[in-house]
Parts: sequence; structure tokens; C-alpha cells
Amino acid sequence: MSEHRFRIGQRVQFTRGFPNRAAAAGEYQVLRQLPDDGGECLYRIKSTRESHERVVKESELERA
Repeated sequence: MSEHRFRIGQRVQFTRGFPNRAAAAGEYQVLRQLPDDGGECLYRIKSTRESHERVVKESELERA
């Protein structure tokens, strides 16, 4: 099991590739660390510009 690189509450940038092109630009906050999915950690993140949360892979995130 991999170790999470980002902590809860941390601000991150979401790299919006396909299929997430419609994702809000700007910073997101890490809400929850999820178990890894085949060797890559997952996160639940939220932007203040969207009403919903997203589940993303660690490789889709960068430090803000």
C-alpha cells in the first residue's frame, strides 16, 4: 500500500485532463485520503467553485 503524498486540509491544484476538462480551475482542498487503487493513492477533493466533490488519483494533483 502506498503512502499518501497530500494531507487532509492541504490546498492542491487539479490537473484537468480527459475526462475532467469541465472541472473548475483553481485550488482544491483535500477532504479525505482514500485507499490506493492498484498502487496509486486516491483523494476526495473539493473546489469552492463547484457544489460537488471529486475523487482523483494522486498523479492528477500538484501542490498549490
